[in-house]
Amino acid sequence: MGHPIELTASDGHTFQAWRADPPGKPKGGIVVVQEIFGLNEHMRKVTEGFGYDGYLALCPALFDRVKPGIELGYGEEDVKQGREIRAKVPTERALADIAACALALQRAGCIKIAVVGYCWGGTLAWLSATRITGLNAAISYYGGGVAQHVEETARCPVLFHFGETDHSIPMSDVEKVGRLQPDTDLFVYPAGHGFACDARASYDKPSADKARERTREFLRRHAG
Repeated sequence: MGHPIELTASDGHTFQAWRADPPGKPKGGIVVVQEIFGLNEHMRKVTEGFGYDGYLALCPALFDRVKPGIELGYGEEDVKQGREIRAKVPTERALADIAACALALQRAGCIKIAVVGYCWGGTLAWLSATRITGLNAAISYYGGGVAQHVEETARCPVLFHFGETDHSIPMSDVEKVGRLQPDTDLFVYPAGHGFACDARASYDKPSADKARERTREFLRRHAG
């Protein structure tokens, strides 16, 4: 169902993205934003899931800014390597790639466009909502950097998913997000970091299913 395409960002950088087409006419467009493990098999699967839901979905390979074709697993060494690579990708450059995907979706005929991000992508989904124009919704799964930018102003509706036992995101950060962004939708699950990723040891199916249900409903309301 999915296949790779090439896109070009506003600064001239060419990168790969995974494209998933819906069975029929798209309800809207979705930019799926990766974790710190590259455009790997799991992110392709997630992107295709949104395609099955009826959306035209694109997942940019943000690590192409460092080296094309990076795909990592979920072991300790993968986490270490992923963090090192992520540190080499400036936030504004990653947002440029996301914006290029949004523009490609618009040119493909999608009237409404959402961004859905996981882990690092969860932070970038929030920053997309505050810094990229023309989006209709943003959904952030356990974005560890959201609290650092929580005073920015969203330009579209935002949905947050956090895990209450996430050791990398203290509940004080989650409470800060809820306090300073009261107009957003924020849910906390009895799970840890990465609870929506079925390729990770921290996967929690009940929490993942509930978050997925809320994500679908949010997309129906704002980008469907």
